[in-house]
Amino acid sequence: MDLISCCWRLCCRRTRDPVFPSGVSFPLDCPVYNDTFIKVSVYGVSDEQQSSNFLGTSRFSVADLLHSKDQQLSLSLRTADDSVTVGTVLVSRMKMGEIEDGEVDHITADMHQKCTLVYESSHGINDKENGPIMNTVFQNAVCKVYRFQTVDSKWMLVREQMAECTLSFSIPKQLIGLCIQEDTCRIQELKDLGELSPHWHNLRKDVISRYEQIIKEYQDTLVELEKLTGPSFKPSCSKGQKYLEFIPINLHTQRMRVTCPRKTDSCYDVVTVGAPAAHSQGFKNGGLQKLLSKYESEKKSYSTAYQCIYYPPEQTTKAREILSVVSQLQPHITALADQLLQSPRDALRDTLKSLEDKTEQFVHALKDELVKSALLALHAARPGYVSKSQTSAPSSPPEPNEEPNVVCNNVNSSQTPLKESKASPVRSDSIPHHKEYDEEEWDRVWASVAKSLNSVIAMVEKLQEQDNNNQESTPCQTLADVITSHSPDRPMDVVDWRDQLGVLVQSLKECVLDVAERARHSVIFVLLQEAACSTAQGLQLQQRRDTVFSQALTALACGFVMRLYAGLEDKGFLRQLHAVGLVAQFESLLSTYSEEIGMLEDMEVGISDLTRVTFRITEALSEDSASLTPIISGRRDRYTVEVPLPHDAFQTLPDELRQGKLLHVIPVLFNVGINEQQTIAERFGDISLQERINQKNFEILEGYYKSLSNTLPSECLPSFQTQTDIKELLETLGQNVVTKKRKNVEILWLAGTICRRMNGIRFTSCKSAKDRTSMSVTLEQCCLLRDEHQLNKDYFVRALDCMRREGCRIENVQKNIKCRKYAFNMLQLMAFPKYYRPPDGTYGKVDS
Repeated sequence: MDLISCCWRLCCRRTRDPVFPSGVSFPLDCPVYNDTFIKVSVYGVSDEQQSSNFLGTSRFSVADLLHSKDQQLSLSLRTADDSVTVGTVLVSRMKMGEIEDGEVDHITADMHQKCTLVYESSHGINDKENGPIMNTVFQNAVCKVYRFQTVDSKWMLVREQMAECTLSFSIPKQLIGLCIQEDTCRIQELKDLGELSPHWHNLRKDVISRYEQIIKEYQDTLVELEKLTGPSFKPSCSKGQKYLEFIPINLHTQRMRVTCPRKTDSCYDVVTVGAPAAHSQGFKNGGLQKLLSKYESEKKSYSTAYQCIYYPPEQTTKAREILSVVSQLQPHITALADQLLQSPRDALRDTLKSLEDKTEQFVHALKDELVKSALLALHAARPGYVSKSQTSAPSSPPEPNEEPNVVCNNVNSSQTPLKESKASPVRSDSIPHHKEYDEEEWDRVWASVAKSLNSVIAMVEKLQEQDNNNQESTPCQTLADVITSHSPDRPMDVVDWRDQLGVLVQSLKECVLDVAERARHSVIFVLLQEAACSTAQGLQLQQRRDTVFSQALTALACGFVMRLYAGLEDKGFLRQLHAVGLVAQFESLLSTYSEEIGMLEDMEVGISDLTRVTFRITEALSEDSASLTPIISGRRDRYTVEVPLPHDAFQTLPDELRQGKLLHVIPVLFNVGINEQQTIAERFGDISLQERINQKNFEILEGYYKSLSNTLPSECLPSFQTQTDIKELLETLGQNVVTKKRKNVEILWLAGTICRRMNGIRFTSCKSAKDRTSMSVTLEQCCLLRDEHQLNKDYFVRALDCMRREGCRIENVQKNIKCRKYAFNMLQLMAFPKYYRPPDGTYGKVDS
């Protein structure tokens, strides 16, 4: 005989008739049969002592429940020694439809102790939520089931499920590996620059040393992460551990499934995660937003001190983009050129068209003034061309799109002679030239690319013209006559035309490679100067940015996968996915006071960096976990997350998705602090960071909606019971964003509602995704029940308290700190907005 124990903690000090419609379900590894006995233990909670005391216990068999009238049992609660009856508890299995006559009176009958339990076996869970797709990414689910009364005296069944995400560790480990690979490549690229003058050689040596330091630290981190076993999440108490800094804090998914009369089942998902921030590095000097701004303002002075050219952020960003284009397009052009030689004559035109298009993209990306000026600077840095004077330095920092000045020995006679001064570095007034390189050489290189491509095009056109003439030949002329003819105008045979075309194609490949190498070296030299100016500060900033981005990307990948799985059968959603992408709305409850300012600054940059991420859906080789795990590729300026689907699911997708189209996610962040520290910030501090973030991201959200409404019909979007127009919701959100109002949580409610209306991905965060996040998630769930499923208004607060007391979020607290108490005290809660306060008995002073 199996015996399963369940317990309910009831706060019964403030009411003599507590009703807690909480539910329980059993995991798959805990099968329930007719002869299984379930033991129920009930505890009371004292508000003042913040402790629980045992009230009574009872037990029943599953068969007793299933065979009872209306599948409902009234059980006597007895003391531990079974000597005294202390009350009753009502246990029932969910029953849909009208409330039975007298049931309300029975539920509210005057009993000493009672609560309502809804029983649901895990075997009844939707198969889609337990298939190989879901089980690969989402594990260790905790389920709670409730039933609540609707306004028309019916019952709704609410199933709440919280799960860990295996991506919490797999994504950061992949990302660390890619960073190691990228920095290793950077070291090789710097070495490939060849011989440099002593000054630049020493700077390069220092930069390589710093990259090696990052690689060593990341390798050590990876080794430690590979040793880990156990849960698939990082608990809040570990947020400051150095070797776990890449792992998101307390990442979980939460899904609420609602079943009610006269309406199909509805699901509402949210991803909860601690604010992406570098806790191990601290916030003494602020977060990324502040540190990057300070670093950029100081970089000009560092460029003078290190005798480097200062490149503003937009130019270093462009340099990285050019480097990425070179690494992608040059091999692609080479492959197309080789394919052209292997194509039959009747297919040459199609391959040539692809070759032309890719070469045009290559030219457009690389024929840039930054590349030309950087090439001049690189040649000036070669031995024999750079001034040997230790006081020589480049010209004044150039403005964006202005060619930087460099210092050479070989200057034109028209130039003003350089004057040396110990007080200030020497500067030149114009870009100097030397006898082996001038500005026109870059243009000549591009001319050779164009000339080679035109020769290939002309050759293919000639072959096509000959083929057309052959088709018009007289019927009596055989193919042999054509091939063996000694006429000067005879068509070339197969060997001839392939050989001749091969010479032209090889010339094109060599020209493109020459351009690619020159461009690659030039932008690497730009990035060398940026790294040389960064000193140790830049190294720390890169590590901090990598850490925060890793946490943000992992959360986004988790949310994307969850949203994709939920929408595989929604044609409107899939069309939206490839046509305009998805919005990912991050809700933050951080305050703009003390250390949480730094956390919010980190989070802002981390969320913004997610614009560099694209997704691609692929077909999995099999249905095992390894084949279904998302894979990341790319480098810091651009990452792609590949999400594999089993064959059957993949084949149902639209052509655009099956063909591997890159999918975009538009991240937006809204923050409203709600705790007592935010009260201090609003009265005596500065909340401009929050105001700026909300205004900026409102504009992004508004822009996404315009793109969405201009591209897709409204039928692609989900339907909701409340029919408020998205445009109207956006207008209201815009008004709230600019309104000076303390703790204006309506901003969060509106942003969340708009996100759901637009098929978006919802995220909720606070410092640890444990306490404030729990209040927000449960409030959102109850608001959805009220607005979309007609939750009886008398049940709203009761449902809210029930979810916070017995639901998945208190289980999340237990998982994180081994205690079922939210980390609030009474004084703190006085500063919270009303509906963000937990019920009595569920909070206290704990180590979070």
